[in-house]
Amino acid sequence: MSATSPAPAPAAPSIAELEEQERRLTLPHFDHDDAWTLGSLLVELARQRRAPVAIDIRRGGQQLFHAALPGSTPDNDAWIDRKRRVVERYGCSSYLVGSRFRAKGTTFEDSSRLDPDTYAAHGGAFPITVEGAGVIGTVVVSGLPQIEDHAMVVEALERFRS
Repeated sequence: MSATSPAPAPAAPSIAELEEQERRLTLPHFDHDDAWTLGSLLVELARQRRAPVAIDIRRGGQQLFHAALPGSTPDNDAWIDRKRRVVERYGCSSYLVGSRFRAKGTTFEDSSRLDPDTYAAHGGAFPITVEGAGVIGTVVVSGLPQIEDHAMVVEALERFRS
């Protein structure tokens, strides 16, 4: 695959696989410099794939990194906010939250009782979890199909940890 070829579409992970990703991707620490490094890594991955995404990293209530790549739109920023709120409320990835509702034979929109204009349990938002501190922030990608948004965040966190 060339550096500009799109990545193959990932297979949908199971709930157990999603939960394992979150356990495995717990970080020893996360500060402003880490946000820059992780965000820059996501930008690099997105540029290699010519992915029209927006990227957002927050710790607590502070935005530490934001990038909007060519082809992204203000709608991506709205999706970022909606997916981020799901992580902040449930403490796990937005894709995992949506998957748990689907496993029960329903949807987040139908059963969560939360405003779909404010919350979106679609893939792409992932908790930043620090050992001994729990969830301290979020990393979000928006612009691709939800499974690809999620997979890009997971790939970047895996590279960031190594």
